[in-house]
Amino acid sequence: MCFVLETFPMTMRQQLLSTHYPAEFSEGARNAVATCLRIQREEKVTLIADRITLPIATALADELERLGCPWNGFILEEIASRPLTAMPEAVLADMESSQVSIFAVQVQTNELYSRRQMTTVVNRRKMRHAHMVNITPQIMLEGMRADFLSVDRLSQKVLDKVSVARKIHATTAAGTDIEATFLPEYKWLKTSGIISQNKWGNLPGGEVFTAPGEVNGTFLVDGVVGDYLCARYGSLAEHPLTIQIERNRITECHSKNRQLQEEFWAYTHTDENSDRVGEFAIGTNIGVHRVIGNILQDEKFPGIHIAFGDPYGEHTGAPWSSTTHIDVVGLGFNIWVDDEPMMSEGKFLIPR
Repeated sequence: MCFVLETFPMTMRQQLLSTHYPAEFSEGARNAVATCLRIQREEKVTLIADRITLPIATALADELERLGCPWNGFILEEIASRPLTAMPEAVLADMESSQVSIFAVQVQTNELYSRRQMTTVVNRRKMRHAHMVNITPQIMLEGMRADFLSVDRLSQKVLDKVSVARKIHATTAAGTDIEATFLPEYKWLKTSGIISQNKWGNLPGGEVFTAPGEVNGTFLVDGVVGDYLCARYGSLAEHPLTIQIERNRITECHSKNRQLQEEFWAYTHTDENSDRVGEFAIGTNIGVHRVIGNILQDEKFPGIHIAFGDPYGEHTGAPWSSTTHIDVVGLGFNIWVDDEPMMSEGKFLIPR
């Protein structure tokens, strides 16, 4: 008699617990689980990853195992085709019984809708959600190792000042010169890395933002642009993008990199509000010391970044929306809040 030994494919949870990762990832993963999300042993977690970020997700999974909390893990390519046209139902269904979710994925073109499906569940259920879009090994060794309690203290001081401001003026030596005005009915938010039920946050965290009333002037992007264009073009130090803004709308943009210029223009003219400034933000992650060509970390770099498109109206109170959202980051800012200096050449003037 012959016996056949059957083999079965590994489950997604098994893959998440068996993938090798550098030991240096553990500090950043522990920061995410224990400091930023403050996950408790009795809380259930939904961990969403993809094949590229599997080693980082495994470091996160090991921290969840060490904590002893219940959790389910998903690897997107195992349950759906990429780019995603929609978030897989299995993921959304699991989130319905979780208190916490973590999204550690390298995004692809035109996947914003699927992410919005996920954050709609987060917002409705008031979950604590870590949005680790385009997380990389470099970020795990840099931005995710920040002292997020210190970042939170600084962020609160910035929030206290800007939340009552009428205007902010910002310049850089490279050519940025913008003025933003604000409406009292639009809320400022702090996403410092300490994530609460009130607002899900990116990790690494470190910013204070709102939807502006109006922005006018010139914004020179010598850092990075966001969404999928970030991975395509990286740092723009060699070929900056100059954007002219009038009454909150892009009127023109220029770069020696004509392909970047054309792709950015096309992206910001996807719908009627894609060219509208939807976010005005101040990066506060003092653990980040340079731009690396990845928007997830670079938008937390101390200074100003703005975004064109959706204003996160469910949080800021802005009554309009867009199907797109793209950040742009500049370097070396001088910032005045109602004529009071807050930053000089990229350094905060607020006592810490």
